[in-house]
Amino acid sequence: MDIDRRNNVTVTGNPQGRTVVLAHGFGCDQNMWRLTVPALVEDYQVVLFDYVGSGRSDPSAFSEDRYASLDGYARDVAEVCEALDLRDAAFVGHSVSAMIGVLAAGMAPERIGALVMVAPSPRYIDDEGYRGGFSAQDIDELLESLESNYLGWSAAMAPAIMGNTDRPELGEELTNSFCATDPDMARVFARTTFLSDSRDDLKGVRVPTLVLECTQDVIAPREVGAFVHQAIPGSTLVTLDATGHCPHLSAPEATNEAITSFLASLR
Repeated sequence: MDIDRRNNVTVTGNPQGRTVVLAHGFGCDQNMWRLTVPALVEDYQVVLFDYVGSGRSDPSAFSEDRYASLDGYARDVAEVCEALDLRDAAFVGHSVSAMIGVLAAGMAPERIGALVMVAPSPRYIDDEGYRGGFSAQDIDELLESLESNYLGWSAAMAPAIMGNTDRPELGEELTNSFCATDPDMARVFARTTFLSDSRDDLKGVRVPTLVLECTQDVIAPREVGAFVHQAIPGSTLVTLDATGHCPHLSAPEATNEAITSFLASLR
């Protein structure tokens, strides 16, 4: 299979530098990183891609069986890294992609040598002794709404996820991104995302890891950032001066500074 076409892979930046793989979250595509790429291209080789079912990926490659678990998306990442013969790349994952990166690093340890987790959540549903931010009923209702009226759900949810109500253009952009995603494929990705529980996988992370959280985030509250940081041995937690769930769009300068400082420390 042509991985480049399947995942719409883009390679840019400095071919002599360490490779940085940028991975988008649910309902998004690689364009969501457009404000981060300029901060990286001088010193790093940058790889962008779209998950199957998102952006300009090949829709014929979609399989509900494969993408019914985060492992399917992680296999995409591992296969992209293998096709490009990456070694010791830094994987930057937004939202659910942070957990996909954890799984991919376990699958291909020689290819992924560092993780940056932007607004991660290993489990969205509250559990005993754990606050994910949603009750089981919340998630059931969210998925039911998404499946019955995806465009309406997107128009209502995307601005809430983005936050920054004083900058409505940001919520509008995320709404448009959600609405551009095939509803049937989005349904599978949403179910996989919001019902996932990757807490046990965090303990197995053995690479340098940066956890980035926002001061206010309706999807991943700060208790989640603290949990991820505590669960990953030797990780670094940075609280960005940012609100909402997409700091790479709402506060790109602070996000880019945190990422580039971490990458520089790996040298």
